[in-house]
Parts: sequence; C-alpha cells; structure tokens
Amino acid sequence: TPVSNLIFLIKTTMGGTDECKTMLDALNKVTACYRHLVIALGSTSDSQNLREELKKTRKKAQELAVANRNKLTELLKDKTISKDNRAEYERLWVLFTSSMELLEVDMKRSLEIGQEFPLKVPTRHLIQTGMTGSTTTVAARAMSCQNMKYDADSNIDTADLKGLQAEITQVGQMMEEMEMKVQVAPWAVEAKQEAGAELKSALSVGNSSVGVISICDEEPKDEINEGGDNNGMITCIAGFIFVAIVVIAGVLGYFVIGG
Repeated sequence: TPVSNLIFLIKTTMGGTDECKTMLDALNKVTACYRHLVIALGSTSDSQNLREELKKTRKKAQELAVANRNKLTELLKDKTISKDNRAEYERLWVLFTSSMELLEVDMKRSLEIGQEFPLKVPTRHLIQTGMTGSTTTVAARAMSCQNMKYDADSNIDTADLKGLQAEITQVGQMMEEMEMKVQVAPWAVEAKQEAGAELKSALSVGNSSVGVISICDEEPKDEINEGGDNNGMITCIAGFIFVAIVVIAGVLGYFVIGG
C-alpha cells in the first residue's frame, strides 16, 4: 500500500529521531486533511464522494498512527538511549498522543453528523454554511495521489457508519494501551519552541497548507479599490443632491409662509 511504501522509505533513509519526526509529520498532515473533510459533512458540499474520501483518509491516518506507535514505543523502551534522545522521543510521544486525541474527536464528530445527514434517504436538508468548492484536492493530498479514484458505492454514507463506530472503539483502545505501555507525563515534557512558532514559518505553512474549501471567493484587490473609489464618488453626489433638495425646500417654504 502507499502507506507501507512511505514507511519503508522513511525507515531505510533516516535515523531514529528524523524517522519519528517524518512519520509524525505525515500523520499530522493526514489528520489535518481529515478535519477539513469533516467540516464539510452535512453542508451543501456533502456528497457520496466526500463520505468515501473520509473513509480512505481516516484509514490512512490509522495506519500511520500504528506505525508511529510501534516506532516510538520501541525507542522509549530502549534502556540504552541517551538522556537527550529520550527527552526528544518523549516530546514526540506527547505530540503523537495529542494528534491521536484530535483524530478520535473528529471521527466521533463524523459519526454523529453522518447519522444525522444520510444522503441516500435524506431526513433533513443540507445546511448552507457558505462553504464552496470541492473536497477532492484535500483528499488527494491526504492520500498522496494526483487524482482520487472512487468506488461506485451509493450506500457508503450509511454502510460505512458501522465500520466507523468500530474504528472509533479501536482508536480508543489503542490510546489506552499506549498509556499502559509507555508512561510519559505530558506536564514533565519541555517544549523545544514557543507556542505557534511553526505557524510563523513560511516553509511550514507552504508544506502543510490544505485549505481548498473557501468561505467566500476573494475579489482581486484592483477591483476592490476601484469599487471603493466609485462608492466614494456616488456618496458625494448623493450628499450634494440631498443638500440641494433641502435648500430648495427651505426657499419654497419661506415664500409660501411669507405669501
């Protein structure tokens, strides 16, 4: 599978710390894509293709999660690693568990919304949230492919809910097992950079950008400026006409009263 090939490539070309960071980065990007897709559920952007995209994306996220868990567990159980390396692996472990918690939350949200908004036999109208655009680009990025291929399953919106429920249980069990196998206190782990530092990095933003669903289409700046100038002129003309009307009305009133 593509995920297996990615993991094999990482293992054969990188060392322990770099390998863990790369695998964790891959998991974070897929879970971020999954969250983008979940946001579109129940909206007018919802579709059978979206439901299939959600299924494939969360499957990949779970495969990456298992790979991350196995690698980090192996390293943290190694008694021969240095103190500095252990501190770094513990930091990565905390980041990994945080990513898993977010994935579990989004999977539960996906289940709830999917139950409320079945597509084949609609029970309520889809919500006009203001989102526009296809989710295909987000899903393709999560799956690391150029174009998404869809299985023509018209029942996926309801048939997949049972599978999703089982997967939520599996993720929860995996997180419990992780806590038992490796005991890392999150409050004892020191951060290597200040909060939000990755958001200030142009490289990070460029590599992890997944937003293709827009709230509204942005207008070109030139058009906006031109529109602003026109609006100002119209306001001035309207003000001048209003003043003229008031003056004329005052003059007419004066003559009527005087007469």
